[in-house]
Amino acid sequence: MTRMTRIPEPKPDTAYHFNVVRRAIDIIDAAPRPGPSLEELARALHMSPAHLQRVFSRWVGVSPKRYQQYLTLDHAKRLLAERFTVLDTVAETGLSGGGRLHDLFLRWEAMSPGDYARGGDGLIIRYGWFDSPFGEALAMGTERGLCGMGFASETGREAVFADMSARWPKAQYINDPAPLAQWVSAAFGRSGEARLHLIGAPFQIKVWEALLSIPSGQVTTYSEIAGAIGNPKAVRAVGSAIGRNPVSWLIPCHRALRKSGALAGYHWGLPVKRAMLAWESAEHDSRQSA
Repeated sequence: MTRMTRIPEPKPDTAYHFNVVRRAIDIIDAAPRPGPSLEELARALHMSPAHLQRVFSRWVGVSPKRYQQYLTLDHAKRLLAERFTVLDTVAETGLSGGGRLHDLFLRWEAMSPGDYARGGDGLIIRYGWFDSPFGEALAMGTERGLCGMGFASETGREAVFADMSARWPKAQYINDPAPLAQWVSAAFGRSGEARLHLIGAPFQIKVWEALLSIPSGQVTTYSEIAGAIGNPKAVRAVGSAIGRNPVSWLIPCHRALRKSGALAGYHWGLPVKRAMLAWESAEHDSRQSA
């Protein structure tokens, strides 16, 4: 069985906090609403309530109770009403050379349409499994940067790997997580620089560029993205391109909602999408109150 690689952390106690919070989020997300009390959550994690409150608040920025509020479906509607981002034009975002994604500096480049059409023929893609705040993550990358990221908490490892590798069927895949670790650490550790290698059709890449312009903690709609890329009637095609986003989390397709505020689908499962929006909302509110 492939060994999972843990993301390098800068402080000795951070890995412990990271895993405690990840387990807590798994329990919170799986529980029926209104969710477990602090005491019930602490008991499940074999911790005192006071210790859990400190660890959770230090990592996420809010208490477990507040985080549970972010996980509700109604929260998506509030996001749409209060933190809706209008994407006028992708050209105005300054993403041609790189963009800012929460506290992470992200650099990216796209594969040429001709290379994409060859199905990854001649491409070497390294991969590995990593811990993340949203369960096990499969990361894939070329020498130019991360080209794929999927989450296994809802679908399982085999399904995730089969899904991702089928996108570039002629590529050579090597189980070698070490070259990817720094980029993955930057993605989830909120420090350092990550690189992306976007591999997709030209229309898909336009949609992914628009997604990259949505600030952390904010959301937009499929129709706004269609307008931003100059195809206001292409809402269905935009939805398809969002669903085929190969680098979940870094290309934030979880920030795209329906006009009604409904979450719509998510390739790796709606619980993962809700957890991502909740995580970002907690960070956003923590920064606002700082």
